[in-house]
Amino acid sequence: MAQNLSKITTIEDLRVIAKRRVPRMFYDYADSGAWTESTYRANEQDFQRIKLRQRVAVNMEGRSLRTTLAGFDAVMPVAIAPTGLTGMQHADGEILGARAAAEFGVPFTLSTMSICSLEDVAEGTGRKPFWFQLYVMRDRAFIENLIDRAKAAGCTALVLTLDLQILGQRHKDIKNGLSAPPKPTLRNLVNLATKPRWCLGMLGTRRRTFGNIVGHAKGVGDLSSLSSWTAEQFDPRLSWADVEWIRQRWGGKLILKGILDVEDARLAADSGADALIVSNHGGRQLDGAQSSIAVLPSIADAVGSRIDVWMDGGVRSGQDVLKAVALGAKGVMIGRPFLYGLGAYGQAGVTRALEIIYREADVTMALCGRRNISEVDRSILVPGTYPA
Repeated sequence: MAQNLSKITTIEDLRVIAKRRVPRMFYDYADSGAWTESTYRANEQDFQRIKLRQRVAVNMEGRSLRTTLAGFDAVMPVAIAPTGLTGMQHADGEILGARAAAEFGVPFTLSTMSICSLEDVAEGTGRKPFWFQLYVMRDRAFIENLIDRAKAAGCTALVLTLDLQILGQRHKDIKNGLSAPPKPTLRNLVNLATKPRWCLGMLGTRRRTFGNIVGHAKGVGDLSSLSSWTAEQFDPRLSWADVEWIRQRWGGKLILKGILDVEDARLAADSGADALIVSNHGGRQLDGAQSSIAVLPSIADAVGSRIDVWMDGGVRSGQDVLKAVALGAKGVMIGRPFLYGLGAYGQAGVTRALEIIYREADVTMALCGRRNISEVDRSILVPGTYPA
């Protein structure tokens, strides 16, 4: 049944509804950071400090946010970020998110740690192009197989995450006993009883665990071995030599995610990748690290002429997208806004999140005196309010 979401006017509206509808452990998984969560909070707060210059008496007709991201003709400089356990926010969540993104005209990125598999998403979207995010595991044969499966699924870009060699501690996940599917403890059963929509959706799907891993990785044929396997498999030895090996094995568009330092940005530019993403993993890894928007200008200045620079972390509005572009980002990835929309209303919620961000970016660009996203630069920002 079609839903009228016209009264949903902000990403915050979607967050509030998602918190009510999604089981606590999965909402907390999406909406939390490492340790004290200081970097998680800074990602949003540092955007809010940046102020925009309002301009008047300029022609605001014929505006366009359209751009190209890793060969994808996007209606705005936004892509959906890879997020783990997306199918636990809403049944078949990755399929629904990919459909919404394809219909709207922005790239969708599937996580290695997704609930729906590469094959599920390819089939569920009519083989519309999408991107795949790769974690480097100790089991190199499994990595090779994942890359081959991504090619077979029609993925047009590979997003290689570099900042998860070891897992940052998120207190809420430990306290909630995070698992997919949730364990039938008394606490979980009581919470699930308050989420009937979510439960009905899960009863209607067979996708309830990590689809890219179970049945594909050696020794992982059931749920009992999965958690220990993932804890053991993230590879702390990851190096730039591995990046080169993966680039050659993949042979297509390669995007490096997790760059937060100018020195690493230069190495990323040297690697031959097509783009890098300035990212602190949504504040979920190194607590106390700088926000993504704080380091974006220095990285864009250092390597922006050699490699496309994107960013993610803290984007909650179309205004944030404009601010990031003004400070040197070719594109922006959104994770939590997408998950809030999905958890709140499924595919329709993802579409609504994209509509909100598009509308805010379009109106903001106009009121700053620009008609095309290619004209957006630091001149739309108030000096002294943004990172130098």
